[in-house]
Amino acid sequence: MGSTWLEEATALLPELVALRRDIHGEPELGLQNPKTTAKVKAALAGLPLDIREGGSTTGLVAMLRGGGNGRTVLLRGDTDALPMTEDTGLAFASRTAGAMHACGHDSHVAMLVGAAKLLCARRDSLAGSVQFMFQPGEEGYHGARHMLNDGLIDPLPDAAFALHVFPNAPHGVFTGKAGPLLASADVIRVTVKGRGGHASMPHDALDPVPIACEIVMAIQSFVTRQVSVFDPAVVTIGKIEAGTTNNVIPETAFLLGTIRTLSAKRRKAVQVGLKQLAEGIAAAHGASAAVTFEEGFPVTHCDSRAVAFGEATAVAEFGAESWHSMATPVMGAEDFSYVLEKVPGAMFFLGASAQGSDWTQCCGLHSNHMVMDEAVMARGSAMHAALAERFLREGFGTVSS
Repeated sequence: MGSTWLEEATALLPELVALRRDIHGEPELGLQNPKTTAKVKAALAGLPLDIREGGSTTGLVAMLRGGGNGRTVLLRGDTDALPMTEDTGLAFASRTAGAMHACGHDSHVAMLVGAAKLLCARRDSLAGSVQFMFQPGEEGYHGARHMLNDGLIDPLPDAAFALHVFPNAPHGVFTGKAGPLLASADVIRVTVKGRGGHASMPHDALDPVPIACEIVMAIQSFVTRQVSVFDPAVVTIGKIEAGTTNNVIPETAFLLGTIRTLSAKRRKAVQVGLKQLAEGIAAAHGASAAVTFEEGFPVTHCDSRAVAFGEATAVAEFGAESWHSMATPVMGAEDFSYVLEKVPGAMFFLGASAQGSDWTQCCGLHSNHMVMDEAVMARGSAMHAALAERFLREGFGTVSS
């Protein structure tokens, strides 16, 4: 027998660590990540890949055409960082003010580069083609949707997979679930309009502040009394803004929040209900409320065949202890959902806590103190490669959902 994917990926680990640290030190935000893209292209130089790029982002898709002319599978790694200050104290910490790779995307890039190198080395034995999707703008900028609209993933592959590290999960363990894995995420804005006046004479004004507070409290009842626990929603008002000083009743009060749901039906129903609630409460007080929604990512829905395939692949490559089936979804959101709306596939999480540590005490994603055990990147690259090679050879036909 030849070497395993993990053995080959482990040999690449020093390169992956160096790449990850280089990206980590120069994080970039949004849809334009030119420095990161340049580092990806340099890491892929010399490999038998066809590169597609351009359009509305700095994203690129590298195509590996195998020896066969069969299926195509897509593997995705996101490239952007978060607008926050890093406080890890790492020697390779961010040198860019106000930006940090606190969601592990630097490791996602490195793992996908590793997978490209592994699969290119076995190009002649592959039964089809692999698309390596390096995607910016995951942190709220709809980068995957832009890359799809730009035609960078045309024609669509037969399956798609992504990995996401979790620093507060058991080291090296893959997790996933069929159906909704992550929630949709929408923004709600409510502007309550009353009538301004002197703080000493509220009866001569129409104070929007208590009306806004009443709306916030009513939202809590709306969620617990009108939304089924079996098709849930989470509505959080994160910002309330009104007034300029202590002795003036303002004319308007502003609410800003987020809505998370696990189905398209619930997503729409919650928007309708919240609009009716806010407008009705304001009208009952003689005021008005303008309610708007900004639609974010849709629900990340994993194909049951793809999840069973991922579990079988993880167990075959790394052993039974390497897989854990999730009982419930996570209410965070992910724009790989746009790909999974068009292509059967799945996202899996990879535990990246230090081996032997108490992973429950590790800082989570989006923390300014988030760190990870870089050794798991070898396992991530190996998993990417194994998923691609096996799907091209077998498709989903050998697993049961």
